[in-house]
Amino acid sequence: MLSIRLPQLFDIHQVPKVFREDGIMSGYRHPRSSAVDCILSSFQMTNETVNIWTHFLPTWYFLWRFSMLCSTLDFLTESYTWPLLVYLLLICLYPFTSSCAHTFSSMSAEARHICYFFDYGALSLYSLGCAVTYGSYVMPDCWVNSWLHQHFVTIAIGNSLFCTSMSCYSRFVELQFPHKSKVMRTAAFVVPFLFDSFPLFYRLLSCCWGSCSPNEALASHSYHLLFAFLTCFLFASHLPERLAPGRFDYIGPIRVLLLQDVQIVWRVLDEGHEPAVDVLDDEPLLWFSLPAALHEKMHFLRAGSSWL
Repeated sequence: MLSIRLPQLFDIHQVPKVFREDGIMSGYRHPRSSAVDCILSSFQMTNETVNIWTHFLPTWYFLWRFSMLCSTLDFLTESYTWPLLVYLLLICLYPFTSSCAHTFSSMSAEARHICYFFDYGALSLYSLGCAVTYGSYVMPDCWVNSWLHQHFVTIAIGNSLFCTSMSCYSRFVELQFPHKSKVMRTAAFVVPFLFDSFPLFYRLLSCCWGSCSPNEALASHSYHLLFAFLTCFLFASHLPERLAPGRFDYIGPIRVLLLQDVQIVWRVLDEGHEPAVDVLDDEPLLWFSLPAALHEKMHFLRAGSSWL
């Protein structure tokens, strides 16, 4: 019978600082995981599992939508559809790249930086795809052929290059200046979004002032902007995990207690094996490496072992 052992998970004090996330106290993977361990970890509940799958599954949804549109639109010869083609390709590329970044970011500190460099680059490309489509399909009639319209995509390319560089640079100063790094990274995401959405903002405000009639597209754009601002707020504020550290390590208020952790500590305490080793500074660990919930579980097991 084939048996696959899932990788061991660690608490925040057992991993180097570069791997730590604000308010996330457990569920960390080994900071020198192999590629196989990274893939296996996507099938167990870690603090990256939700990130991995919420990017990986939408990739296939967008690919399905892309294939459906390919059967109804002529992307090869109809130039009017080319901006949409660019957007569809990038909206498939971005979540897949992000899923890979979250999957393999625990292989090493250097690999973590590289993975997120690709993640930031893919996000900037998606932002550029928005600029291409907005500049082609959403530009207000009074702005058509204006200086802004003619240079809109060119400026968006410059924004993408500059903001990708700034977000990548922010990782190098993250440990020394965490607040500065957070501001730089947030600004690198917000600035392209605000510029790319400028024609859309104008159209929405015009409709609010009564210059246009409400339609289905207006509602869709409104929801898009609402969730975009919500995403930015949650990214910058680290809510809700910041208010209740350790309660949202995976998803929801319940922490997951893995049986493998109990078995590992049981062997350490009762069979005289060498104590676990902290992957941060290679110092022996005993109780200090265990979450409080595991302490309580171990006391319960040891107290009841005489009558089990």
